[in-house]
Amino acid sequence: MTSGPARHHDAGRWLVQFTGRISVVCPRCGGRAVVVSRPGLPDPRYFSELMFQPRRLTCAGCGVVAEWTADVKGVGLVGAVMGGTEDPFFRRPLWLQTRCLGRVLWAYNEEHVDELAAYVGARLRERGSYRPTMAMFARLPVWMKRAGNRAGVLAGLATLRSLAERSAPGDRSDAAHERGDRSRQRPSMYFRGGPY
Repeated sequence: MTSGPARHHDAGRWLVQFTGRISVVCPRCGGRAVVVSRPGLPDPRYFSELMFQPRRLTCAGCGVVAEWTADVKGVGLVGAVMGGTEDPFFRRPLWLQTRCLGRVLWAYNEEHVDELAAYVGARLRERGSYRPTMAMFARLPVWMKRAGNRAGVLAGLATLRSLAERSAPGDRSDAAHERGDRSRQRPSMYFRGGPY
């Protein structure tokens, strides 16, 4: 991957909007499995509902299937926590992660890699009129945003792109191992009437 377009406009997408399909390390065979929304559910009205939507983990290699539903605490649901090198639902290591500039670069899926590459590769980055604290790009670590790190981060994203095309246990990145490094410990809560 080389640098992207000269300009990038941040539309304010949240990280949770990239959780429609997450590539993870299979808990049984160590190959690539996927986490998706449970089939047959209605589309969420608000994308914040994606943190609470039931999920299914499946592996085409060994046939493992697992289900996730949000925990209940009192009258509310305890949703998934976004971020980190584990998927937010089953807490499995992400398949798309690699060592980059002394850190771990990760993504949920190919669309996430493309969005990160467009942002990192742009020479001019414009913010939208959204609440910046909720947007994914506003929350990226500083090392990914530095112009001096652009080439290294783009090389790391190219590695993630090549990992997305593989699925055998032996193809797994050396960075894709269980570490339990959640980005924040407080879960999202959803009460009747809407998320808070």
